[in-house]
Amino acid sequence: MQNTCTRNQGWTGPPRKWCSTSAPNPPGTATAVPLFLFRVTRAPELRQDSPAGGAGRTPRPFGSSSTPHLATRALSYSASPSCWRRMASSSSSPAPAPAGESLRQKRILSSKLYLDVPSSKAPVVYSPAYDISFLGFEKLHPFESAKWGRICRYLTREGHLEKKKLVEPLEACKEDLLVVHTEKYLNSLKSSYRVASIVEVPPVSLVPNWIVHKKLLYPFRKQVGGSILSAKLALERGWSINVGGGFHHCSAEEGGGFCAYADISLCIQFAFVRLNISSVLIIDLDAHQGNGHEKDFANDGRVYILDMYNAGIYPFDFTAKQYIDQKVELVSGTKTDEYLEQLDNALEFLLEHIVCRYAKVDFSPS
Repeated sequence: MQNTCTRNQGWTGPPRKWCSTSAPNPPGTATAVPLFLFRVTRAPELRQDSPAGGAGRTPRPFGSSSTPHLATRALSYSASPSCWRRMASSSSSPAPAPAGESLRQKRILSSKLYLDVPSSKAPVVYSPAYDISFLGFEKLHPFESAKWGRICRYLTREGHLEKKKLVEPLEACKEDLLVVHTEKYLNSLKSSYRVASIVEVPPVSLVPNWIVHKKLLYPFRKQVGGSILSAKLALERGWSINVGGGFHHCSAEEGGGFCAYADISLCIQFAFVRLNISSVLIIDLDAHQGNGHEKDFANDGRVYILDMYNAGIYPFDFTAKQYIDQKVELVSGTKTDEYLEQLDNALEFLLEHIVCRYAKVDFSPS
């Protein structure tokens, strides 16, 4: 397949492909750097007799129409060769909101998150507001909450990306969030104690809620806006990256694992309505199981999930596991070569039946 990344304005870094896009960490660090990457393809029907990974949910029809399919993937890797950690998340199509499917569609169609981005901009979405930092609370969790800015500064400093070509998203408002989330869940975030539980930082429970929203939840909502906008950019440009987002532990009714909003589910739900996307492939390569989007798309035949994760760590969500179409379970201490071999085996089927059959199609902008 032809590489499309180097044919867009703003990106001058090394060539990138659908199955290997990543960004380097600044020298001397071993911090995971999340990227929410979208690759738009047109795919035939996806067979369910996948040879890679363990058994998943009952086979479902996938991708039978000729309308565009949205492949979503977020990833990162550690600078240490023996501990690659690729983060991903995806998808949206949870059960209809209580107000009904028509209200959901109305909210999507009236949303302002799908900005018109000038062609002079690169399809890389980022805002300085992504970074979370207040009173040192961010140091109380192993998740580095200021890495988004670090990776963008590194890319611009190394000449791979021009700062002026970055796309700044809007904040997802309450009406946007209600496309997937319930009113009850959003109201629960008015409790600092509840937010502290979600981000796994107990001292947050002692902070006034208005500060929690301003310093913690607002950055999350900006990243949600970035994930949603990235899908539109991917359809227009052939690829896009949201430097933040990928909150794959959050579902429509429950947050956790430093994930307060289900940006993956929201992104896909918007794509189904606004972009006329018919099917979605989620490749989740985070060290943890992506239980949030798995619950949201438990019975949605439009979404196929490949999840590769360490089965011996959080979240141990056995209910969500049954909704994975293709799972690859790893153990702690898996070496780089073994990890990549298992990933290659898992992707072989997907690449053969989704991408390679259309290898002669040019997905680049004309």
